[in-house]
Parts: sequence; C-alpha cells; structure tokens
Amino acid sequence: MNWLLLVVAGLFEVGFATCLGKVKETTGSTAGWWMGGFFVCLAISMYLLYKAAQTLPIGTAYAVWTGIGAAGTVVVGILFFKEPAEIWRIFFLGTLIASVVGLKAVSH
Repeated sequence: MNWLLLVVAGLFEVGFATCLGKVKETTGSTAGWWMGGFFVCLAISMYLLYKAAQTLPIGTAYAVWTGIGAAGTVVVGILFFKEPAEIWRIFFLGTLIASVVGLKAVSH
C-alpha cells in the first residue's frame, strides 16, 4: 500500500511542477488559480511522501518520489510546454525510469 502512496505522491509532484510552469505562462487571476493548484498539489505530495516513508526506507522513498516527479515533469514538458524531445533527453529519461524501477525491485 505504501508503494501506491509513493507513486501517487510522485504524480502530485508532477502536478505541482506543471502548475508552476503554467503560472509562468499566465497573469492575473489565472496565475493565482495555478498558484493555488501548486500549493494543493505540493501539500498532498508531501503528505503522501511522509506517509510512505513511515514504512519504506527514506532514501529509496525519496529517490523514487523524485524520479517519478522528474520523469513525469519531463513528459509533461514535452507534451504540453513544447520542450524539445531530443534523443538524449529521451535516453536519459529512460535511464531515470529504469533506475526508479530498479530501486523498487531491490527494496525490501
């Protein structure tokens, strides 16, 4: 169950990074709404990370949380923010995902 919490926490990390990217693109009350989304996603992500880390090794939990957030944010950047999808970015994204899967596989 704590691995599921950790994955959801990582997805909310993608959410707060995405909101932060949208704040940069908007102004006025729209930016305020995105900033609100940022804080909500941040709070949920941190809480779920805290809950997962109560039973999982903190080093593994933090690395997996960060890896999910980083990989997800790169994908969102490519799909929604028109960031480049260069071969080396995709290659290192793949190695990042492989590392997260590897950490899960060797954690007890």
